Amino acid sequence: MRSGVTVSDGACIAVRGYGGTGRSILLLHGLMGRASTWWQASRWLADHGRVVAVDARAHGDTTTPTPGPWPTERFVADAVEVIEALELGPAVVIGHSMGGLHGWELAAARPDLVSALVVEDMAPDHRGRTAAPWVSWFEAMPATYESIAAVRDAFGWPRPSVGDYIAECVRETPDGYRLLTEHAMAAAIAGEWGERDFWDSVARVHCPTLLLEAEESPIASEQMAAMAKLMPRARHVRVPGTGHLLHDDAPRRYRELVTGFLTALPG
Repeated sequence: MRSGVTVSDGACIAVRGYGGTGRSILLLHGLMGRASTWWQASRWLADHGRVVAVDARAHGDTTTPTPGPWPTERFVADAVEVIEALELGPAVVIGHSMGGLHGWELAAARPDLVSALVVEDMAPDHRGRTAAPWVSWFEAMPATYESIAAVRDAFGWPRPSVGDYIAECVRETPDGYRLLTEHAMAAAIAGEWGERDFWDSVARVHCPTLLLEAEESPIASEQMAAMAKLMPRARHVRVPGTGHLLHDDAPRRYRELVTGFLTALPG
């Protein structure tokens, strides 16, 4: 089921419901993603609660009245307003990469709205790193692709999971398939992460938390172990043989870890 929530600045946040009953589970996707990238995991997550996913600003079907980029706080405010509008709180929040950042920022700012948290492969401190190499790579790519298979081929090396992820994040136009999120916008959003750190908010997360780090992560930089030491109720797991899209590279292990975490939660 698809719907939308209009938030305080006039943006309409696209929402996708994946079914399930009981406690709320809110899914926050990574940069360049969209709610539908959670489809595979949502099928078993619905056994553990009411599953809802959103398209972040500049992603998917979400629309905004003014151009971005926006600071992290605005993305977190969107999540707050969605939770309140749909009466999801307190929710289990599961976030990948950018969505993981937004998840722990949400848990720190509004602990009343987050009962538990899963963060997949994200670090709180990227200062000194820029998005320039990533932008150059995207700019070398064609603006349109002849087919979904062509999208998978373009982005699926060396990990096919990346091609599958990006293939979910395009839209067909008269001249071919185009990325839903412009690379310049994605770079601007990520650019903020290179100018500030988020350690203070990490230390304010007190709900049960599962921190999942990919063994071959280009993002987490082994900072997630340090995060676990600051969070009083956190468990950190490094998953062998996985890249940044851990939940796609090792879906059985991801399901095992998240299911165990959810099952152990009170209520």
